[in-house]
Amino acid sequence: MPSRLRGVLSAALIALACLLVPFGALAAWAAYGLADTGRYVATLAPLASDPAVRNAVAETVGAGIMDEVDDRLDVRPMRGSVRPFVHDAVRSFTRTEAYRTAWDAGNRAVHDAVLRALRDERERAVTVDLAPVTAQVKRKLADEHMPLAERIPVEHTEVAVVPAVGLDRLRKGFRVLEVAGFWLPPVAVVLAVAGIAVAGCRRHAVIATALGAALGGALLALAVAVCRRLTLADVPEPSRRTAAGAVYDALTATLRETSWLLVALGLAVALGAWLTGRPGPLGRRHGEPAAPARAPGRPV
Repeated sequence: MPSRLRGVLSAALIALACLLVPFGALAAWAAYGLADTGRYVATLAPLASDPAVRNAVAETVGAGIMDEVDDRLDVRPMRGSVRPFVHDAVRSFTRTEAYRTAWDAGNRAVHDAVLRALRDERERAVTVDLAPVTAQVKRKLADEHMPLAERIPVEHTEVAVVPAVGLDRLRKGFRVLEVAGFWLPPVAVVLAVAGIAVAGCRRHAVIATALGAALGGALLALAVAVCRRLTLADVPEPSRRTAAGAVYDALTATLRETSWLLVALGLAVALGAWLTGRPGPLGRRHGEPAAPARAPGRPV
């Protein structure tokens, strides 16, 4: 194969491999990292103690309880006095061990419900039932002798997680991510190895591949940061925006670590390949064998 054609083929294979690096990492994280229920619950478990998350949960649960009370009981004359008791009780509940247990159980239930919805064909909204949390709050209000506490209904306090309207689109996207997350990383490795193998100068090819991988990692980190900004821009309330930012950061921590690992590893490999090709103190490149010694007295 002519050297020029080898160079073009090598450059094309390496460029394609480096292009697949960030997409493969993103797809693998979304399809396999987020799809693991145990890992998901363990990732979000520390957020039970986050003040912004606790406040957002207290507001959501408190509002749900008040809506149920309004639907089933006539407490409108006392609403202004009942609401502070309910919200204080919910906030107090978010500092207990029972809340942390309910937080983990709720996240597990939400994750299982979303996965089931993404893997079957039924067109219905994904909801989570807050009745267990409401029951805990009701018990606490009753212990504090709040009027009407025993009459608070706890049968159904559901919060929509995924609407039915966009579920089909999410299902198709998830299937694409599963396939891409499985195939893109090994394909990128094969293309990179092939590009280095056909290159005329393999050291230069290794340097180009490593720098391309580092660039892909940097672009992935930039994409995570931009998506965070866009995601939080859709949350109008500052308190909920802070809680959403904490959840986003927890869920994307592995992805950010992967992106910076790609940057560090790519730069290290590129630097190592460049240093091994530099001329040594005697004019030889590192690793190059020394020229045979000339016998004394012989003419050059």
